Amino acid sequence: MKKAIIIGATSGIGRDLAKVMSENNVTVGLTGRRLEKLESLQNELPGDSFIMQMDVAMEKEAITALNSLIERMQGVDTVVINAGVGGANQEYTLNTELYLIDINVRGFVAMANASIHYFAERGHGHIVGISSIASLLPNPRNSAYNASKAFISNYMTGLNMKMRKWGKDILITDIRPGFVYTPLTSGNENMFWVSDSMTASRQIYTAIRKRKRVAYITKRWRLIAWLLKIVPDGLFVRAV
Repeated sequence: MKKAIIIGATSGIGRDLAKVMSENNVTVGLTGRRLEKLESLQNELPGDSFIMQMDVAMEKEAITALNSLIERMQGVDTVVINAGVGGANQEYTLNTELYLIDINVRGFVAMANASIHYFAERGHGHIVGISSIASLLPNPRNSAYNASKAFISNYMTGLNMKMRKWGKDILITDIRPGFVYTPLTSGNENMFWVSDSMTASRQIYTAIRKRKRVAYITKRWRLIAWLLKIVPDGLFVRAV
């Protein structure tokens, strides 16, 4: 891995993953909605980097921006799709649900689709999607968020199958973090086994470098993943 783009690099895991990659001599392309955050991050990195302002909720413009960034970097080996939003929607307002889906689902698909076509033409590549341990079970407090992460995980599994059918050397890696201290989780008071963002990012980088198909971050969350698959819905509803 010599060149990588991180979609959603202005905070949390995306920001720290950019630092880890740069420390390991990876040239990084950084995207996000807030240009000032991208510029601040770029100034902190020890290696070469490129920035591109992008809002994945605006799919067509985001695809154009991604292709432009790839061209500026003269090609890339890896695309990490990290852009996403969360937050409980206790009142179940429609606009909140649709906004989350626009970014977490539609935005993800747009970036994955553009990356697949780029790597298919190039002959090889690696797409990394940041889903979540939340993909494994519904949540009455935030149904759309968990459902969006389940979509991402299932979608990436399908893309891996599609690449095999196409005969393309394109790997899709599903990164499933547990609880990580980020701006996205700052209001969550019920977290356990919480990792700091930098520790999580270092484990994500290792999983990418080892070309893992699925990786739980941190590793202990693999046990929780197994338990979540057998917990009855009724018990989980009472717990949350």
